Order: sequence, then structure tokens, then C-alpha cells
Amino acid sequence: MQPNLFKKESIIRIAKKEISLFFTSPIAYLFIGAFVAITLFIFFWGEAFFARNIADVRPMFEWMPLLLIFLCATLTMKLWSEERRSGTIEYVHTQSIPLWHFVIGKYLGCLVLLAIALFITLPLPISVNFFASLDWGPVISGYLAVLLLGSAYIAIGLAISARNENQIVSLIATSVLCGGFYFIGTPVLTDFFGHQSAELLRSFGTGARFEDITRGVIDLRDLYYYLSLTLVFLVINTYFLEQERWANTGSQNSSRLKRHVYWQWVTGLLSINLLSANLWLGQLPQLRWDTTEGKQYSISEATEGYLAQLQEPLLIRGYFSQKTHPLLAPLVPQVKDLLKEYEVVGDNRVRVEFVDPQQSPELEEEANSKFGIKPMPFQVADRYQASIVSSYFNVLVQYGDEHQVLGFRDLIEVNARAESDVDVLLRNPEHDITRAIKTVLQNYQSAGNLFDAVQQPLTFTGYVSATDKLPKQLVEFKSDIEQQLKQIKVDAGNKLEVNFIEPEANGGRLALQIAEDYGFQPMATSLFSDNAFYFYLTLSSGDQVVQIPLDDFSVSSFERNFDAAIKRFASGFTKNVALVTPQSSPYGAYGLPSASFEQLKQMLNAELNVINEDLSDGKVSGQADLLMLISPESLDEKAVFAVDQFLMKGGTVIAATSPFSVDFTGGRLSMSSVKSGLSDWLAHHGLTVENKLIMDATNAAFPIPITRNVGGLQLQEMRMVDYPYFIDVRQGLNQENLITSQLPQLTVPWASPISVDADKGQISFTELINSSEQAWTSSSLDVMPKINAQGESTYSTDGETGQQLMAVMAQGKFLSYFADKESPLLSKADEVKTRDESVETDNIADTTEAFDVSSVIKHASESARIILFSSNDLVQDRVLQLTSGVSQSVNLANVELLINAVDWSLEDRALMSIRSRGNFNRTLPPMEQNAQMFWEYANYILAFCLLAGVAIWQRQRLRSKQRYYMTWLAQ
Repeated sequence: MQPNLFKKESIIRIAKKEISLFFTSPIAYLFIGAFVAITLFIFFWGEAFFARNIADVRPMFEWMPLLLIFLCATLTMKLWSEERRSGTIEYVHTQSIPLWHFVIGKYLGCLVLLAIALFITLPLPISVNFFASLDWGPVISGYLAVLLLGSAYIAIGLAISARNENQIVSLIATSVLCGGFYFIGTPVLTDFFGHQSAELLRSFGTGARFEDITRGVIDLRDLYYYLSLTLVFLVINTYFLEQERWANTGSQNSSRLKRHVYWQWVTGLLSINLLSANLWLGQLPQLRWDTTEGKQYSISEATEGYLAQLQEPLLIRGYFSQKTHPLLAPLVPQVKDLLKEYEVVGDNRVRVEFVDPQQSPELEEEANSKFGIKPMPFQVADRYQASIVSSYFNVLVQYGDEHQVLGFRDLIEVNARAESDVDVLLRNPEHDITRAIKTVLQNYQSAGNLFDAVQQPLTFTGYVSATDKLPKQLVEFKSDIEQQLKQIKVDAGNKLEVNFIEPEANGGRLALQIAEDYGFQPMATSLFSDNAFYFYLTLSSGDQVVQIPLDDFSVSSFERNFDAAIKRFASGFTKNVALVTPQSSPYGAYGLPSASFEQLKQMLNAELNVINEDLSDGKVSGQADLLMLISPESLDEKAVFAVDQFLMKGGTVIAATSPFSVDFTGGRLSMSSVKSGLSDWLAHHGLTVENKLIMDATNAAFPIPITRNVGGLQLQEMRMVDYPYFIDVRQGLNQENLITSQLPQLTVPWASPISVDADKGQISFTELINSSEQAWTSSSLDVMPKINAQGESTYSTDGETGQQLMAVMAQGKFLSYFADKESPLLSKADEVKTRDESVETDNIADTTEAFDVSSVIKHASESARIILFSSNDLVQDRVLQLTSGVSQSVNLANVELLINAVDWSLEDRALMSIRSRGNFNRTLPPMEQNAQMFWEYANYILAFCLLAGVAIWQRQRLRSKQRYYMTWLAQ
């Protein structure tokens, strides 16, 4: 036990000696001071943290691989040469302690110094966490990456210092070798190779692996790479010292020569095995730890759920060319790693392939003709020439005879901070690939028998009056659907039961029951008809009841609507969203339509079937699973009736509406009043959107052009000014509802306050989005940014402040707005009656060209919902660009909010958990320039105080040591 204890104590004693020597000279303070100062300068100035507007500290780590090269070279260049200068190297060689103890001791001393320097930078992420929502996973892994990288550089510096007596030579050699390990994996070198060769080079580079860890993914292969690099150079360091001991002994007998050969073989074999183990680990499945909040880089449960539904093999094939754009090349291995995880999680149900079509003419022909995959031309420029390269960057997802293709535009996101500063990153690859898997799975299932996807038996019930009470057209229609149901029942096997019931039978008991349960009222063909009857068709299973709408009383429409009803009970089918948007004008500002919603439509179409709904006929498509009203304008009575009856049938209505809408025409920002036609209908259900605009002290900035006179030249630049109409919402998001809980931040533009009547019968209300407590309201329509001569915002709080509601969900047993009114759909029959008084009322339907049958469903089932957002411009394309600030990327958080509302309403919530994993989601809260300067200078001051604290601690430690020795000498 004593020798082992002696070994442990000797290493610690040597490390303590090195640390003491560091702090007794200026080198430690110069190292720490330079490290911290450069780090903070790069963070706040080089990477423009506040202008970057992303709530993370990755800029602090981006320059570390280069910074550590020079700092570690400076730190280690004198460690062994100083031993020679002071003559203590002879003491090292003559000690009975193994040489590797001295090597490890010096190495640990340097590592402790680096750890102290990193400790002094800790106030930076802590201060960022004070005013922003910081994900601590990448921060912790970033510090680990710096320690690992610094550890390797220190070992390299020690080995070179042991071989050179001149400190300057050691400094240069260490910098060159460490720089070589860094640059071998950078685009400076990898751009000359295809992505496979480039990936091999990146695996040898210290910088590429460093970036993987700092993004929050700790991979066993990366950890071992740095560990093996450190151990190899520590072994080489020990060998160099041993060689120096041989030279000092002078004699070279046979036993000594054998010992020398033994050292050479052990050193060589140990180094080769340590390094070659990296190649062996590279063949193993990924063993990694995702430290990010929400596990952004791991396969989610949602993806696992879709993969578990696979009944046949799923093919995922990546088409990647060897030569591609330099900004896309580093993304290829990331996509490959993710696809390999799909294969692992798929458990033999997923086959993943990677091909280069340009190297295989047969595969390229198949890709072009069968899947429509074409090479994309990219402009590539190097130091000698510019050229156009056509390359592939596609992912194919194929299931049975269904397939989806993702191109580079579907997979990447470009964030341009300046004209020459462009970040190209994977947008949200798991969401995009899983969405493609969901689409092909649903398309494959919908191509077969619909009942194959239904797990529970269904019951068709026709609440139909006796034949003698029905109009002639309905008698024929009933006969047609009875024949159709016979064939459907054969296809369904034992999963469908068909019943036709007369509600008037047994004294009308059933009529009273369906009026109470579903709100079904007697129908008529006109307001003046005395002939009332029932003709309601439903499909049910357990407590879920879906009404089959009546369109044009044809067999084809019944079959279409019946299929749509079946899909509501089945899993794996693409849902249908009826979308109502205003007509956009092509003469808006900046070449954009005045009110376009293309971003919303694009995201809806990616996952759902979108029906551009026209409510003028008073009906919502029978295939619609959900109704979405975006900035509705001047809805007439028939349109409101269509919305009302869709809700009464248990549907969900999502509305983004307010009394105001922004206008960009004429190159000026203006606000105008808008009559949606929904205000009375919403008020009837306990929701009132007030005729005011919300302003909030917690707001996002508005980009405005400022003209400056510089030497007689007029220069225009964009300046971000506080704009209270852009409400920045973070704490006001409901964290208990999936619609908002997955979103880190929203910018709600030009919203109006919502007031809720909580006494509205059996309706419950859930607040989704609230402003801050510093919000107030204004009736002014002057929304142009107010700035002074210095370009600063001049807004001030006006009136009482308090939290304002901007989004709410109402759910329950709604009472129809038309419960005490006649159906607007019968007005046409009334006109006929007025024109021809001689026609009998009961025969009006038979004598007119159109056959109108209608009634009012008086109340809804408890599954009905209204989700209201009080902004007409929440997802308007131009507004989305404005809320993104000066960034060239578009802030899609508001669009994600509406998509989440759709998925939540349709109970298709699997993708909601991974939709918000994209880049650039965490943004900084709005801050005044004075606050930004405060936090910046506070970090400089805290770093200086901590460095001074280290100096004071070291001085007290030396004094204590001196007192100890003086007491010992006195005794």
C-alpha cells in the first residue's frame, strides 16, 4: 500500500509545486487575464451577442480552438526548458520516482490553471441566465469541450517542450502542431475533397469534434479522441525524458540497448493502439448523451411512435454528392448520423442507404425518373476560380408504393447576420423526416380499405322520418344511401352496424332525446312550409358522434362525406383543414401582397390537406375536420351560420381576428378598422375582442430605416427601436397546454384585449397567451414608430397597466347563435314564395331549381371548441418578417403556434413535441441599450474581481506557508 500512496502523493506534490510556481510569476495572471479578456471581447464584440439576439453562449466557445492553441503553447513552452535553465532537470533524472510522475504532475498543474481560467468566465452564462432562458446542457458540455481540448493541447505542448531547449522554438512548434490538428478538419482543407473524404478529415480534427460537443451532444467517440490524443503525447513526453536520461548516463552496454529498444517498442505500440482505437470506435453505433433541454438531437418518442406503426419495411435513402457547396458539406454527416439512429430505433423495420447518384448512373436514372430528384446547381468559388457544381442533397422516404422527397430547401435554414456572414444549419431534420414518414404512412393506409385502420366497431344511425313525411328528393336519396350502405357493410365486415330510426315514433321520445343530446331540430324546405321532418345521418363509436353532412343529395357526395367521417375514427390519416383567408391585394409594399399568408399555408400543406373554404353558401365542407378563420372580413349571415353550425356539430373553430388590421400600401405603416362579422357571434359565446390595441413595455424591436449624413453622403441603415405594439411574450405562455408550452417566445403584433364572460353556461375558458403586467391599451390608430431626433423610441406608459389576455380557448356545450332564429339557408325559398303566392308551400322545393333543406342545430356537444387569437396580423407574411428584426430569416414561432393549435384540436399531437426544436428559437428578451451595456461591463468587472480574488487567495496561501516554515525553523 505504501508504494501506491507514495506514487499518488508524489504526483499531487509535483502538481502543487507547478501551480505555486505559476502564481509566483506573472505567467499565471497573464494567462488567465488574456484568456478571459479575449473570451469576453469575442463574445460581446466579435460575435455581437446582443445583435445576434440568440439566448445561448456558444459564441464564447466558437473561437476557443484557436485561442487555446496560442495560450497553451505559451503556458507550456518553458516548463521543461526552465528545469534545464535552473539545473533541476538533473534532479528529475536522478530521482527514484518514475519520470511519468513528473509528466503527469506538470500536466495536472497546467490543467488546474486552465480550469481556474474557465471558472472566472462562469459569470457570463450565469448573467445571461438572469435575463434570458438559457439551456444549461450546451453550456456544461461546452466547458467540458474546452477542458478536453485544452488537455490535448497541454499534452502536445509538454511533449514539444521536453524535446526543445529554446522556449521560442517550443512556442512555434506547439502552435504549428496544434494548429495542424485544428485545420485538418476545417473547410480550408475539406473543401478540396468529397464529403466522405472530408468527413474522414474532420474526424481527425480537434475543431470539428469540439463543435459537436459545444452544441450539446457528448459522444463517447469524441471523448475518447481527446483522451487518446492526451495520453499519446504524455507517453511521448515521458519517452523524450527517458531518452535524455540515456544520453546523460554515457555508457551503452547491451542491457541498456535492449532497454532502449523496449522503451521504443512500448511507446510506439501504445501510441498506435491508442490512436487506432478511434477507428474501431467509429464503427460502433453512436453512444452519446444529449444534454440539451428537450433532447433536441435525440430521436423523440413521437418518431418512435410512427416507426412502431410500420407494417412493412421503410426505406430512407440519402442522395449526397461527393462535391457539393462548402456550406452544405458539414451538414451531410449530421444528416447521416440522424438517419442511422432511425435505423437503430426502427428495429429492422427501417433500412437506411446512402448513395452518390453521380457515381451510379442506374441510381441516378431512377432518382430522376421515378422520384423526381434532380441535382441542384451551386456556385462554388475558391481562391483560383468560380464554378457551378451540380450536386445532390436529398432524402427519400419510401413506404410501399408511397414516397416523399426532401430537398436541401426542406432541410436547411439560412440565418444571415450580414451580407458576408451567413450561417447554414439544419433547420429541424427530425421533424422534417418524421413528417415525411407520417405522410407516406397515412397515404399508404388511406389507399386501402378505410375500415382496416379502424380499431373499434362503428354504428351508422339515420334519424330519418317516415317516407310519407319526406320530400320526394329525400325519399330517393334515402333509397340510394341504403343501397350504398349495404355494399359498405360488406367491405367493413363486422365493424359497421347500420340503423335507420324514426324520431317521431313512440310519441316523439327520440326526437326529444336527440334535441337534448345533439341539438337536432326538425328540418324544413322553407320558412313557410308546414311539413317538418328529420333527416340526420351520424356515425358513432362509444361517446364520439360525427354528423355526416348533407351536400347536394347525391350518392357521390354521401360516399365522400361518409369516408371523411370514418377517417375521424381511424388512425394514420391526413386531416382536412378548411381555411378562410381574405383576398390579398398584389399592390402591397416591398413587392409583397398587402395581406398574404403563404408561410401559414405552406406549413399547413406540409402536414394536412388544406381546403380553401368559401362560406358564402352557408356551409363548411363535409370533409373538414377543423375550420380556421384568419383575418376574416365582412362575413355575412350565411357565412356566420356556416361557422356556427360547424361548431354545433362538435367541430373546432380557430380564429385570428381583431377590430384592426395593418396596411403597408403606399410605403407607410397604417392601421384601419375591420368588420369581421364575427364579433356578435363571439360575444354570444362569452368572448369579446375589445375595440382597442394592446401596448406593452415588454416588447420586441421594430426595424426602421435611419438616414445619416456622412461627409455629404446620405447613408441609410436599419435601426431597431422599441415598439410597444410588438408584444414580447415569454412568461405569459400557458405552460400547461401543449399549444403554447413548447414555444419559448412569441411576438404578438397589434393585438386587442379579450374579455371573457365566465358565466356562459357550460363553457370553460382556458387562457393561452397573456401580456406582461406592464401592458396598457390605446384607441389610437397611429401605429407609426415614434422616435426622436437621435432615433430613439419616445413611447411612454399611458393609462392603467395590467395583464391583457390575447389568446383563449373556449370549450363545452355551446348554445347556437341562431337557436332562436330561422336558418338563413331558407331565404331563397322565401323569395320564391314571395314571387309566386299561388304555389303551395309544401311543394316549393319541387318547383325550384335548387333544393334547400335546413334546420338549426341548437347546441353543440362538449367536444366543440373555439380557439381565439386577437390579432388579424398574427401570421401575415410581411409582419412575420418585421417581427424577425434585421435577421434575414423569418420568425415562424407564430405560425408554429397556429399549427400547434390545429394538431392539439385534431388530437394529432405527436409532432408538436419536436416542431419547436429548430434553430434560432431561443431569443433574448427586449432590452434597452443601457441594460445591455450594464450586463456587458458587469461581466468585465466580475471577471476582474474574480482574478483579483485568485491573486489574494494565492498571496494569503504563500504567507501562510511562510509562517509555517518560520515556525518550523524557530523550533
